[in-house]
Amino acid sequence: MVGRGELTDAAWERIAPLLPGVDGRGRPWRDHRQVINGVLWRLRTGAPWRDLPERYGPWQTVYERFARWEADGTWARLLERAQVRDDYVGAVDWTVSVDSTVSRAHQHAAGARKKGAATGDELDDPPHPSAGQALGRSRGGLTTKVHLACDGRGLPLAVVVTPGNVNDSTVFDTVLDTLRVHRTGAGRPRRRPNAVIADKAYSSRAIRRTLRGRGIQAVIPERADQKANRLRRGQAGGRPPAFDRELYKTRNVVERCFNRLKQFRAIATRFDKLADRYKAGIHLASLIL
Repeated sequence: MVGRGELTDAAWERIAPLLPGVDGRGRPWRDHRQVINGVLWRLRTGAPWRDLPERYGPWQTVYERFARWEADGTWARLLERAQVRDDYVGAVDWTVSVDSTVSRAHQHAAGARKKGAATGDELDDPPHPSAGQALGRSRGGLTTKVHLACDGRGLPLAVVVTPGNVNDSTVFDTVLDTLRVHRTGAGRPRRRPNAVIADKAYSSRAIRRTLRGRGIQAVIPERADQKANRLRRGQAGGRPPAFDRELYKTRNVVERCFNRLKQFRAIATRFDKLADRYKAGIHLASLIL
């Protein structure tokens, strides 16, 4: 019997062939489906790993599998292969919406060490060589910002994690560079959407120039101060940027995507010390969507 929030039989049939197999060395792995359901339970509830219910097996096994597959890129590859399949059957809507959301960082998310041994606490991750863990201090305390590009269906295509005090427009190029869907056969990955929809936070000449250079339609409203400055300069201010009001009405798909992702409490509130672990959780949640 499938529990609430666990993998359905149909989802498992899709995921199972993509998972790492047993190489014949050492002890056989605990059932992949049981372990993934344990990871999903923790992601959905936001509870400490040590509180994992017994039906998912030892919490150490579930956590170590999650950490190992984050380190070797398994979670990211699973999401990538799902995107490849959708693009192959023509399901991906290449009218892409870009936006960001802020997630409050729990006190356990702070204090990742650069060197030394692991502490053994259920929320203490192993040491990481990188000092930057995507935590920024603002009025609300420590926060992390999730930058997302999703297709016209509201399904994630690219995820970038930064400190919460980073400006959206400065990460736009990184989000656009992260967006790539590989082909099933020969050929380069698709990296160019038909249009990019974004709010006024992304209204800048640099972003419009980048999209125009790549042959991508920019659907970004002009800020009031930019419009006033353009009108003040008269003919020297140039023409107003092209803007498709009807297409812009579909921008809410990215907001709905954030709402669905934040149904997973470990995404709405960050508990992981390491940014890569937090991002891996977003990859898994995106795969479930």
